Amino acid sequence: MSSATDSAPLAATGAALGKRPPGPSRRGGSGYPRYVAGKLGGAVVSLFAVLVTSFFLFRLIPGDPVKFMTGGRPVSAEQLAVYREEFGLDLPLWQQFTDYCLKALSGDLGTSYQFHAPVTDKIVEALPNTLLLTGTAFVIYTALGAFLGTRSAWRHGGLGDRLNTGLALTLYSIPSFWLGLLLIIVLSVGVDPIPGLFPTGGMESGGEEGFAHVLDVAHHLVLPVVTLVAVEYGQTLLVTRSALLDEMGGDYLTTARAKGLRDDLVRRRHAVPNALLPTVTLVFVNLGRTVAGVILVETVFSWPGLGGLFYQALSVPDLPLVQGLFFVFAAAVILMNTLADLLYPLLDPRVGR
Repeated sequence: MSSATDSAPLAATGAALGKRPPGPSRRGGSGYPRYVAGKLGGAVVSLFAVLVTSFFLFRLIPGDPVKFMTGGRPVSAEQLAVYREEFGLDLPLWQQFTDYCLKALSGDLGTSYQFHAPVTDKIVEALPNTLLLTGTAFVIYTALGAFLGTRSAWRHGGLGDRLNTGLALTLYSIPSFWLGLLLIIVLSVGVDPIPGLFPTGGMESGGEEGFAHVLDVAHHLVLPVVTLVAVEYGQTLLVTRSALLDEMGGDYLTTARAKGLRDDLVRRRHAVPNALLPTVTLVFVNLGRTVAGVILVETVFSWPGLGGLFYQALSVPDLPLVQGLFFVFAAAVILMNTLADLLYPLLDPRVGR
């Protein structure tokens, strides 16, 4: 009885300091493997649901892709039938769906109607451009949002906190395409007395080589990156601020201060690590969206990435390309969410019990 009674204050003290009480590791038992199996199973089910949705959803789009392939030329019914047979559009819907699923499982997402090339090749071709744009913006707005969110929470109620929060809420509520168009008008076209400083769109001017080419791409990159950072950083700021405010009233912070630790050490070593869980979730979700790209921003700035390719395919409609891009977008988000779920127990042992 005495040993059990003595161990209770020790466990409480460890919890107050943000440490796990001594005992057997939970991940060493069967709890963590069951947790991992459940999350992986849920990811597989989600991917199958996306596969089904991507096939049936885009068949509701008005327009005949076969007529698009003829380039608007008058053709006979026999020629239209040949096109439909070539792309399998003459088959019953259930058979088209079965063929689509079997090919997708082997990595074959079909052949684009408008480009007459494998969908996978078109995705691989546009993916680096999207990663350059959204990856650059992701690093900037994640670091900026986490830094400003931490400072706002630690000085909550002050002038800086109110200004940061108000600006973040305002920019977060602005549609990205509207902000992009506004930046083009002001900083690309130019409004007196502001001259046009940046290109109106595209990824490069052409004709440049070596380091000059790198500078040219960076010049084209500025406005779309600024648009994405301005719209997205506020979400990270608000989530980080809210999570840190929830932690600041914890007993373990009072204990740390009572031990003589400075406020900045209390924040960096105790409060911020324990407030990471919601921010980690958001980071992984945004990382999945990085692969998907931002359709509206890429379209406004004519950026040759996955988002612009999706918009182009949707206007036809190019069913194989639209389906393939939709599946890749959703798969990236599902994968990142699953990785975040698997990382949770490593950050907080209470998760997955």
